[in-house]
Amino acid sequence: MGLIAMFTDLVKEIWNTFDGAAFYILFGIVVAGLIQAFIDSKRIARQLGKPGVRSVLLAALFGIPLPLCSCGVIPTAISLRKNGASKGAVLSFLISTPESGINSISISYAMLDPLMTIFRPFSAFITAIVAGLSENILGIREISPAIQSKVVCKGCGSNDEHTPEEHTFVQKLRYGMQYAFIDLLGDIAKWLIIGIVIAGMVSYFTPTNFIAKFIGSDFKAMLIMLLIGIPLYICASASTPIAAALIAKGMSPGVALVFLLAGPATNIAGILSVGKFLGRRSAMIYLFAISVCSVLLGLLLNFIYKASGIKISTTIGHACDMLPGYIKTFSAVILALLMVYALWTKRKQEGSYKL
Repeated sequence: MGLIAMFTDLVKEIWNTFDGAAFYILFGIVVAGLIQAFIDSKRIARQLGKPGVRSVLLAALFGIPLPLCSCGVIPTAISLRKNGASKGAVLSFLISTPESGINSISISYAMLDPLMTIFRPFSAFITAIVAGLSENILGIREISPAIQSKVVCKGCGSNDEHTPEEHTFVQKLRYGMQYAFIDLLGDIAKWLIIGIVIAGMVSYFTPTNFIAKFIGSDFKAMLIMLLIGIPLYICASASTPIAAALIAKGMSPGVALVFLLAGPATNIAGILSVGKFLGRRSAMIYLFAISVCSVLLGLLLNFIYKASGIKISTTIGHACDMLPGYIKTFSAVILALLMVYALWTKRKQEGSYKL
């Protein structure tokens, strides 16, 4: 096969991956904008102040639908802490938020299967609770750092002193969509593109069953994936197509889950920020909880698939096939244009017009 033909086939594989996921990415981004516009984070912060099971549970639940990556979640967590949230609740939020998110749940449904779509946020929730309660029991109580956090109006996105209630429903909706398609999409577009390109390359170049043969699907494979995922910076949405491609090439769902949990929740910058913000002991609890829970939940997921007789190779990606081809293609074109616009706008806001 010539290089031109190989390159053409590779581009087709990458486009097919993007084409299948675009509609669900758009849906997730729209819902994320609605959450940003209409949920009062200050009110939630007041519910997270007392150390205990309730605040940890609420923080985990609050974090599940929010579309923030492992670095983007840090300022929000600092804001919650500044508004009185307990350390256990903050640690719970720091884990559940980047491991899940309405946008990643949507793309999980498109590219994985219903069981993985449900089990992924469930795993994030369990991991967050374990970390938060461990922090309450084992952590050192400290005074929250004196970090000034800006209050962003949910009606217009400004930092001026006024309440969101001064704005109409339409103004809030406009702000939410601006956040969704400029701020959020601008933040994740680059990583989403990288994830889809890597997924396409894995699908094209990796022989069938290569992963199962040389990496495996057992405890050892999960430890390998944990070592790969912890220092890696990748958002929950971008990790999904990579996981789907690896599963298609023979990786077990449990090993893929370890990557989906550890990759988005941790990276070097995030680990250092947690250590500085909450203390070294909290950072160790944070890493330990993610590592142990990821592996245990991965083993549990493999058991569930085996016990139920479900073969993920026969169910993965079926949601994409439910949509008519013209809807998938139209969504992919619209999403591609929106991603270019979001990246350009973000660059413009930062003072650079270069793409």
